Amino acid sequence: MSKHSIAGRKVAFLLTDGVEQVELTSPWNAVKEAGGEPTLVAPKSGKLQGYNGTEKGQTFDVDLTAAEANASDFHALVIPGGVVNADHLRVDKDAQAFTRAFFEQHKPVASICHGPWLLIDAGVINGRNVTSYHTLQTDLKNAGANWSDQEVVVDQGLVTSRNPHDLPAFNDKLLEEIAEGEHAGQTA
Repeated sequence: MSKHSIAGRKVAFLLTDGVEQVELTSPWNAVKEAGGEPTLVAPKSGKLQGYNGTEKGQTFDVDLTAAEANASDFHALVIPGGVVNADHLRVDKDAQAFTRAFFEQHKPVASICHGPWLLIDAGVINGRNVTSYHTLQTDLKNAGANWSDQEVVVDQGLVTSRNPHDLPAFNDKLLEEIAEGEHAGQTA
């Protein structure tokens, strides 16, 4: 059982085909074990294909499309990584708007690995302290972020990590931020 109780808190997981499977399932399970209610949100309805690196993994059922989903119905947002997942999400206007709404509503957002690419295109990364998969550092710096190579970085409700090895720290900080609730400094 988690040291952070988030009983009854609703957490949106925003992803699409190509998601790095463990970056979805590990935080999803952590949210459930802490009493939270995870919901899978994606640009399209149906099933999504997960990956373990470059190998196909499980498929996952979409609960809501990004166009249907409303950030007001959730307490937090998680954006898993995976190169293909992140590259497709970052150019999806509904995914951008859904993400931006969490920042506008001062709600916790957690993004791991390649997931922070979406934060660039959502226009919410300028001036923020973040980490990510190392290949994104130039993109994030060019978008105005303060990038550092750390296991987990927390900045006013924004939680970021580098890769699947960082999941224990990522999950712990994700749950901590959800338990704390809204952050006045979390703005778009």
